[in-house]
Amino acid sequence: MYAGECMKQVRWGMIGCGDVTEVKSGPGFYKAENSTLVAVMRRNGALAADYARRHGVPRWHDDADAIIHATDIDAVYIATLTDSHCEYTLRCAAAGKPVYVEKPMAMTHSQCVAMIDACRGAGVPLWVGYYRRALPRFLKVRDLVESGAIGPVRIVITRLLQRPPAATSDGAVPWRVDPALSGGGFFFEAVCHTLDFLDFLFGPVETVRAFAANQARAYKPEDLVTASLRFASGVHASGAWCYGADVDEEHTEIVGARGRITFSTFRPAPIRLHRGDTVEEIAAGDPPHVHQPMIEAIVAELNGGSRAPSTGVTAARTAWVMEEILGEFRRAGQ
Repeated sequence: MYAGECMKQVRWGMIGCGDVTEVKSGPGFYKAENSTLVAVMRRNGALAADYARRHGVPRWHDDADAIIHATDIDAVYIATLTDSHCEYTLRCAAAGKPVYVEKPMAMTHSQCVAMIDACRGAGVPLWVGYYRRALPRFLKVRDLVESGAIGPVRIVITRLLQRPPAATSDGAVPWRVDPALSGGGFFFEAVCHTLDFLDFLFGPVETVRAFAANQARAYKPEDLVTASLRFASGVHASGAWCYGADVDEEHTEIVGARGRITFSTFRPAPIRLHRGDTVEEIAAGDPPHVHQPMIEAIVAELNGGSRAPSTGVTAARTAWVMEEILGEFRRAGQ
């Protein structure tokens, strides 16, 4: 828990106000109970000003220090590209500010460890934007597993097929497939959500066996990944992710001794509970601002409540799994 005094109204500052903050996260900071968004920052001041105007934020800045060192800001949300997550987290920790940082947590697992150490040393909490740990749809999946709806879990099978991105007229590469900005490619930037949720359900992964390749040659990072995982809890998992397919398709299946649960990580599709010849569909949509339940959990923690479910420690475990999966591919490319 944060070492400072309990705060009734948590006053947030936001570093970075790009696309992810328009609907998914930003409004949650001023719509959550006991939470307000005081200021936003973007290096392009005109864009920061525009965001502040449209969202009713009192002020904007083009310098991160104006957020980090502000006396009227209690906690900082870092919504920049992955390449600056570590730097901004270390600066916030040095200023004694609690940090909520977007996922992926950092470019490397070692950066994640440095972020954890800095926040721990400063006595401030560190949370990471794996917001599915607080979303009702995913909590329903957790409840089904924990209630024994499918019996003891045996294996998890997750699969994603995606068409490659259309070429731009100027040949520009999306930031998500520029390793210098994102830390990897589409797999690194997105599938961490699925792997983190599996960690939430089954605990840490202890063993990874994986292959990765770049088959379509549309960009530099991996576009095909297969992996097998063994959790310390005894659950096994296998995954296949292909970003050079002819269709967009994605689902995860949890196989138990007496049934199966299928769900989507990325679409608010119904959860399906399979038992014998029966299939029960459970409608479970997402709220308008998917970060808001996590923000509410963080605000509750800052006011003396229980720990929010996505911490630097849990997110670093996912970062380790990602590095284990991609390690051989990355070493071969060096």
